Amino acid sequence: MNEIFADEQKKLRGRFMEMGIDASEQIYLATKSFIDKDIELAQKVKENDDLVNEEELALEKRALKVMALQQPLAADFRTVITILKASSDVERIADHAVHIARETILVDALEEKLNSQEIDEIISQMTVKLRRMLENILDAYLKTDEQNAYEVANCDLEIDRLYIQGQKIIIEKMKDHPKGIEMGSHYLTTIRLLERIGDHIVNLAEWIIYSVTGRITELNPGKANPVLVKDLDLK
Repeated sequence: MNEIFADEQKKLRGRFMEMGIDASEQIYLATKSFIDKDIELAQKVKENDDLVNEEELALEKRALKVMALQQPLAADFRTVITILKASSDVERIADHAVHIARETILVDALEEKLNSQEIDEIISQMTVKLRRMLENILDAYLKTDEQNAYEVANCDLEIDRLYIQGQKIIIEKMKDHPKGIEMGSHYLTTIRLLERIGDHIVNLAEWIIYSVTGRITELNPGKANPVLVKDLDLK
């Protein structure tokens, strides 16, 4: 690897890390706005969305320029492709955070409410675990840590467990309080968005494995072994 390409690669990694950190902050702010029913904070999340989108575009332009000018070898080319693919997943994570903020605004407008304390606790747990997963996968990406990538991917099963648990609680509350069905639907959407964030973090783990091995590997435990999720549903 020549010096110029190595320097450009370092800059690309730095931009990717910044993008990931900003996406993590968006998750935190979005779920906080939803739990606290904080409309002002939800609006801030929506406004911040442009930042992550701009970061992705800037990273994409630089990556394409690097490939065009430096003409990297196969392994180095794969590293740049990995950054492009992974940045797309990070952008989707930030998009899901924005959608959660929109759910905050929709819920605030409803007259009929549900007793949401139990559900809010699950949302809070999912948020903490997802941000930890994202932090760990960014660290794994920086260090090209294949083992850590596998470990982070396996954590998604815990997100699936909380998602299923949350679904059951919300549906029971909707049965007990039919007038709160509309609010319940927004809670179902929110925990589904958080579950999808987990899937995108697993995708990031898969891109790390690809950068090391050149192979696309299914790391999502629920997809690789559907019985695992079925077992969670039975508990």
